[in-house]
Amino acid sequence: MPLPHRDAVHRWMFQSALPWWAAHGLDRVHGGYVEQMTMDGRDAAVAFKRTRVTARQIYVFSHGYMLGFEPGAELARHGVDFLVSKTWNGPDNGFARKLTREGGNLDPTPDLYDIAFVLFAFSWFHRATGDKDARDWMHRTADFIETHMRAPSGGGFLHEFPAMNWRQQNPHMHLTEACLAAFEATGEVRFSNLLKELIGLFQTRFFDMKSQTLAEYFTADLRRAPGDDGRIVEPGHQFEWSWILNQSRKLLGLDLAREIRALAGFAERHGVEETTCVTFNQVRDDGMPIDKGSRTWPNTERIKSAIALFELDAVDPTNAVRSSAGLLLDRYLAHSPRGTWIDAFDAGGNPVVTTIPASTFYHVFLAFAEVLRVSDAR
Repeated sequence: MPLPHRDAVHRWMFQSALPWWAAHGLDRVHGGYVEQMTMDGRDAAVAFKRTRVTARQIYVFSHGYMLGFEPGAELARHGVDFLVSKTWNGPDNGFARKLTREGGNLDPTPDLYDIAFVLFAFSWFHRATGDKDARDWMHRTADFIETHMRAPSGGGFLHEFPAMNWRQQNPHMHLTEACLAAFEATGEVRFSNLLKELIGLFQTRFFDMKSQTLAEYFTADLRRAPGDDGRIVEPGHQFEWSWILNQSRKLLGLDLAREIRALAGFAERHGVEETTCVTFNQVRDDGMPIDKGSRTWPNTERIKSAIALFELDAVDPTNAVRSSAGLLLDRYLAHSPRGTWIDAFDAGGNPVVTTIPASTFYHVFLAFAEVLRVSDAR
């Protein structure tokens, strides 16, 4: 089904973003990738590198390679080499959360969000290249998660070790996404079993069908956090889960239609501004807006969710893709140098950032790749 902005999306991905980040986004001195750029496209020289950014960039270049960007395999391998040599602290300690710019261990905390993206990165690199070592690292990563990150009560996994503050759904969402990628890359039952376990956790703990809301913060036994923290809903995450569940439905034959519709329905009704079609950062569980500002990523997730509903119920995605992809191209991505972005705007549409985070590329690339996949399907 041809989708709006298909050609503009393709040009941005393959003529602007991938070549620009290939030329400017690698740290050729210390290894890995540049964490942030200045708004005029220079290395912002921040003093740290996050493991999640390394993993996300590996994904982008791996997927780009699969879609025809020939340099992508070696660009991804550059990140894999850095990930393995610098962030891994051994089978009992897992992957560090944050390194110095030079690759020293700045924060060794095992963080489920970051480690989920590590599994995601190895899965995509293995899928793109067939690299056997990447497959071994997929299992090594899963071993650490299952051995050291399981919560002592309530089900699921700790968001960090040792865990501080509320438990969180977001790292579980990305672990679900990573297991989906791992199963697609290998077909191994280990990853489908973990995927099913996480979806069960979503159904029984994270998502409330009655209110159609996904909470963000939880107590140790995975009850919604008391007070205002337990009422926070991020429309982008509702959209994101709807796409992940639909991919899981297609791959494993699971009956997830009610959850997909409910997630997308609440987010569309309460999380999208009517005239601009901006997806809000946060609303309350009764639909009241908390933060009408918007980062890039919630708008990318609306595109993916519209595609999920199209594949589930043949709901026409044209309007959602036209408005959200158009918003991205005209506002967030209409930045010089071409291929970069302004990542966040306030409720009035004013930019509120001073650097370009490399981490955003993952969100835009995946959503735009979905536009191409559906548009070019035969």
